[in-house]
Amino acid sequence: MKLPFKPDFNGKVAVVTGGGGVLCAMFAKALAACGAKVAVLDLNEEAARGVADEIAAAGGVAMAGKVNVLEKDSVAAIHSAVLAAYGKCDILINGAGGNNPRATTDDEFFDRAAPEAGQQKSFFDLDPAGFDFVFGLNMKGTLLPTQAFALDMVEKNSGAILNISSMNAFTPLTKIPAYSAAKAAVSNFTQWLAVYFAKTGIRVNALAPGFFSTAQNAKLLWNDDGTPTARTGKILRNTPMERFGEPEELIGGMLFLLDSGASSFVTGVVLPIDGGFAAYSGV
Repeated sequence: MKLPFKPDFNGKVAVVTGGGGVLCAMFAKALAACGAKVAVLDLNEEAARGVADEIAAAGGVAMAGKVNVLEKDSVAAIHSAVLAAYGKCDILINGAGGNNPRATTDDEFFDRAAPEAGQQKSFFDLDPAGFDFVFGLNMKGTLLPTQAFALDMVEKNSGAILNISSMNAFTPLTKIPAYSAAKAAVSNFTQWLAVYFAKTGIRVNALAPGFFSTAQNAKLLWNDDGTPTARTGKILRNTPMERFGEPEELIGGMLFLLDSGASSFVTGVVLPIDGGFAAYSGV
């Protein structure tokens, strides 16, 4: 893995939730390449193990673990396992999250006169349980691991937490109200935590990725035949750099915010990495 710069994380214990996914797997590998011992945690233990095995094959140190970030007992159990294996946590990336079709509308605008009205899932058809799941996965899934692993940092009087927000936190996207609301909550919670932990040596920041094409959002961005959807066209027209981001383009921001040598006075920041999307009004 090619890193934009290489902070020294030797002796550090890093925990990555959602570590079996595309972006967080990359984060875990980057941390290991900088010398950290990495706990790759995911609900999909097989995916987490695959990432840990790749890290080990590259000469790094990593363990895999299964965790449900919505269940306190599950988080407590994996916290104990990480403590036993590596010791107290120094770095936490709260990467578990995502969207779900149950919390997604088919229409972008409510128009009862539209020909397809009544045939598409509208705001009024959203499943409350689906909305709760998406909001909880992103927000509660940030809360519970932070409660567990930040206690290690309090005891060490140092540490860095990185939450994963989204450009949805700045400007909500159509069709995905629960995800947008949840990521706005994650950004706000990041700032709250930064203040709360300011006297403990713990810094708390977040990344807000713009548009990256991953397996999770593939159905929104690409048709079954591989052609771009109309939504992809809108995204690229409103991204001044006129392309999707590459996962590797998040690494620099991630390492900067986690490296106390580079960002010792940076806390409470939500860093957009979006190709200019947030800066562009469309005109």
